[in-house]
Amino acid sequence: CQSSPSLRAAAMETGPPPPLERVPVPVFAEEGFGEKFLRKTRENPLVPLGCLCTLGVLTYGLINFKRGNTRRSQLMMRARILAQGFTFAALLGGMALTAMKSRQ
Repeated sequence: CQSSPSLRAAAMETGPPPPLERVPVPVFAEEGFGEKFLRKTRENPLVPLGCLCTLGVLTYGLINFKRGNTRRSQLMMRARILAQGFTFAALLGGMALTAMKSRQ
């Protein structure tokens, strides 16, 4: 794609391009695991709640399985799937909210 000679001449008349300036890179404080976990929990509290619910239902289901109560164990495994679905939906919802906030 070649530009016409008159456009090139007009661009040359304006002078050389301005020098590039160095833009300082922002420096952030080092964030440990605990601080990051607390920050993420405050941003989206439903995800840890869903994880705890999933863990509780799974534990109760395994206890019932060990005791031989297969009917209750199966019910808890189905409830675990629902809890995992809730956790996943909360995770996606939190990601969508974060993306919408960053656009504003």
